[in-house]
Amino acid sequence: MDIEIVKNIKGLTSDSCAVKDGYLFAALKGVNHDGANFIDAAIKNGATHILVQRGTLVPDGVTSIESDNPRLDFAKLCAEFYGGQPDNIVAVTGTNGKTSVADFIRQIFELLNLKSASLGTLGLVSNHYKADNVMTTPDPVILHSILADLKKHDVNYVAMEASSHGLDQYRLDGVVPKVAAFTNLSQDHLDYHETMESYFSAKTRLFTDVLNGIAVINIDDEWGQKIHHGYSMTYGENDNADFQIQNHKTHETGQSFTLCHNNKYYEADLNLIGAFQAHNVVCALACCVALGFDIESVINLLPQLKTVRGRMEFASAGKGSSAYVDYAHTPDALEKALQSLRPHVQNRLICVFGAGGNRDKTKRPLMGQVAAKYADHVIVTDDNPRDENPDDIRADVMQGCPDADNIGDRANAIQHGVSLLREGDVLLVAGKGHEQGQVIKGVNHPFDDLTITQQAMQNR
Repeated sequence: MDIEIVKNIKGLTSDSCAVKDGYLFAALKGVNHDGANFIDAAIKNGATHILVQRGTLVPDGVTSIESDNPRLDFAKLCAEFYGGQPDNIVAVTGTNGKTSVADFIRQIFELLNLKSASLGTLGLVSNHYKADNVMTTPDPVILHSILADLKKHDVNYVAMEASSHGLDQYRLDGVVPKVAAFTNLSQDHLDYHETMESYFSAKTRLFTDVLNGIAVINIDDEWGQKIHHGYSMTYGENDNADFQIQNHKTHETGQSFTLCHNNKYYEADLNLIGAFQAHNVVCALACCVALGFDIESVINLLPQLKTVRGRMEFASAGKGSSAYVDYAHTPDALEKALQSLRPHVQNRLICVFGAGGNRDKTKRPLMGQVAAKYADHVIVTDDNPRDENPDDIRADVMQGCPDADNIGDRANAIQHGVSLLREGDVLLVAGKGHEQGQVIKGVNHPFDDLTITQQAMQNR
């Protein structure tokens, strides 16, 4: 691929409708559409260069660029076209914890008085630059334009999520992270990847093909133990972890633990609920140390870390009970969330949750089993049904928890959960976390678990 191409184009896109005069159009093949079918439309809109799969015919009058891997080469062209990117990028992948780890890293950077940003499921979060409607792993055009703008605004410390879809579709190629982290792997996205091995393979591209730096790996995770990189740091409770979590204890407002690193011991205290958050925070700390920051300076900042939006977020308390909202939408994440709340429960643990439509159906009864095992009272409701019949989705979930309450309307389900609260009870509303809408038949209806839960608690 001749990178000199970027000197002869005015812009680039894989959307034929977004093509302007002098643009390069990437005719990429996706799950539902083949970009080759839109080449004529792109040329009509002003495309002068067409990136295609080798062997694809392109009309005369434009420059045809043949590639054995158009997605990969498109990402590299985007990186070259937009030019700059922040000097210190940390990329985080894994099934659960990506958002929290990325945000904790951003918080640590800010506490160190460094201009920073995080990029992922919560969009672009920064005190120094704004961008709207950013997906977990944006397409290469959006991603590299954002990275270039961050660099122009002197935001040189960035933590970003690396989704399996984004890695599999080469969206992160061209990004130059100094550190990459792996949090864990559990069942999710099998509607796309089909097998856990394929899912894992997509994740490992971050370490085999994208990273040219230091890997930070959760050694407690069986999949993490399979990742091999030239230079790695490990974390977890495993005796061989470079950052070992010891003496973990929960208290009313958070938790504490001892961290062992290089035969030295450090005491850490977190104002965060959920034992899994200790692992997320240590992952974030290890990434900062991998970037060259002193461990003691980072340890001292940990009590100042704040809960990430929709991640074991405290909603409300009253009459001796409390409620939390969490993004847990996989069997493993739901199990960890419920287990983490149990030490704070004096009476019953009540769980309201659902499963998304048009996604991996096999995890639905597994989530039901987890809820039945770890909660005292379960309410199954709708998540994002998307294009599926919500009744069918709930029926799939309830195969794993047949004694659960079945309440389709999510607001009514949350209100019912709140109405059941007695002194010493805790309510967990799981699945949607930070999301501000509920997707039903292609329409995104405004909905916020946190707001609904708080209103229900106030109206008790």
